[in-house]
Amino acid sequence: MSSPAIAAHELSKSYRIVTRRQRHPTLRFAIAEGVGSRMRTLTPSGRRNAREEQDTWIWALRDVSLEIEPGEVVGIIGRNGAGKSTLLKVLSRITEPTDGFADIRGRVGSLLEIGIGFHPELSGRENIYLYGAILGMRKREIERRFDEIVAFAEIDDFLDTPIKRYSSGMQVRLAFSVAAHLEPEILLVDEVLAVGDLAFQKKCLGKMGGIASEGRTILFVSHNMSVIQALCRRGIFLSDGKVEVDAPIDRAISAYLKTLEDVVTEDLLSRQDRDGWREYALARVSISSEDDDGQVRALATGRPARFVFKVNGTHPRLSCSFTIHNNLGHPVMTFDSGMASDDDGWSSATAEYSCEIAELPLVPGRYRLDARLRDDVHLQDALEAAAFFDVEAGTLGGRPLSLDDARGDVTVKHRWLLPRAGA
Repeated sequence: MSSPAIAAHELSKSYRIVTRRQRHPTLRFAIAEGVGSRMRTLTPSGRRNAREEQDTWIWALRDVSLEIEPGEVVGIIGRNGAGKSTLLKVLSRITEPTDGFADIRGRVGSLLEIGIGFHPELSGRENIYLYGAILGMRKREIERRFDEIVAFAEIDDFLDTPIKRYSSGMQVRLAFSVAAHLEPEILLVDEVLAVGDLAFQKKCLGKMGGIASEGRTILFVSHNMSVIQALCRRGIFLSDGKVEVDAPIDRAISAYLKTLEDVVTEDLLSRQDRDGWREYALARVSISSEDDDGQVRALATGRPARFVFKVNGTHPRLSCSFTIHNNLGHPVMTFDSGMASDDDGWSSATAEYSCEIAELPLVPGRYRLDARLRDDVHLQDALEAAAFFDVEAGTLGGRPLSLDDARGDVTVKHRWLLPRAGA
């Protein structure tokens, strides 16, 4: 029996968060206190009084044990803050565990965060050699695969440009291409593939499928359950730094999706399981249906639907988008205010985005809504399971929708041209 490619034994990782109490409301007092504290720290009693700090310890991972056999493709799933990225960082030796240990047998290629392993002042060409050396490759080996790396990353015209001039998508393309083509025995991939365009994401997934077919090991973190389900046969569901479920991928995904509704709350600002810079954040989501007579009704296929997103502030370059997922976690459709046309209107509220759909095309069922705020530079806020809603059977184009005939997730108004009888 072969030894596992990855064997983790009671891995734990804790971080200390230090919060300093702010006692001075003005810059003048803060500067005065800073100078004074230097003098006070000369005495033991001064050291105790100069800084009023509160230490909080959080466990990103807690007693995680697992074994992954060579050639396995494993999906790591869980909500934001569950410990997925921390686990990959510990396994790739980027960070040391607080307790426990992990045995890794084989050369590791990792794609965890944009820019890890790259030097911003060096060109794309130089960074290929640098990143390859970090992964343990020899110069001759890198040279042998160099042309394939450049072609896959699609950066031919920018090969000798400093990488600090690259967009985030270009950096991801190059990082993935290097990690995938330098023949690692173990490939660790985090959510960064979401940065690239759809065509490149598809190419990356195809490449990972090829790597898996060659018998190499892949650990893949993603919130896209469709991709996880297509690529992986086994899933590990993390929650609060612990392994909740380690099972075939369908069972792991099902367990994960069942927990999403547990975090739903009207006051979204109270939730911590979110990504982004958070200068602007989602405060509340409301979903309603209002017929022509002004009567508020349940959502139904073919009826009007209104999705309202209240935020804690806004500016002209901030956009709001949301994705609707079916009960299996597969994305069904996405709406983005950044794609609004000149014909769209303006909300009467200063910090409210409202999306109106004249005829809801969703078939009856239960749906999940993920929401995001983005400016022209950063992702400001991303909240998974910001809301859940149900859709009842209705009519579309004046015709009632039969539950027996409903297939897929959407239906659209359409017109048939039928063959003439006897023709």
